[in-house]
Amino acid sequence: MKEISYIHAEGYPAAEMKHGPIALIDHLMPVIFVAMKDSIYDKVKSNIQEVRARKGTVIAITDEGNDELDGLCEYVIHIPKVCEEVSPILTVVPLQLLSYHIAIMRGCDVDMPRNLAKSVTTE
Repeated sequence: MKEISYIHAEGYPAAEMKHGPIALIDHLMPVIFVAMKDSIYDKVKSNIQEVRARKGTVIAITDEGNDELDGLCEYVIHIPKVCEEVSPILTVVPLQLLSYHIAIMRGCDVDMPRNLAKSVTTE
């Protein structure tokens, strides 16, 4: 998100939400949750409820067939259900597409991000 759309964004584990980031939530703060039905789903769902209680906008990425979040979140993106170890590979796709489309909407050059240094090392 930062590199191509120039919007500040931070990723936090579910357990860290109550240690700072929750204080920033208001009606102008969109929050994206990766809420797969896995070993930490209940913690993530609890965090979604905390954000909603503070009037934050919630976008959730979750498994196909998980309709629990439909009434809790403004936007729900469903991806195929896979084992917990593989889910990061699938969940990153909608996140990358969201970053790309936001950058395009803002008029950013996604092919040449500003101030991004690339280095090539040859021996």
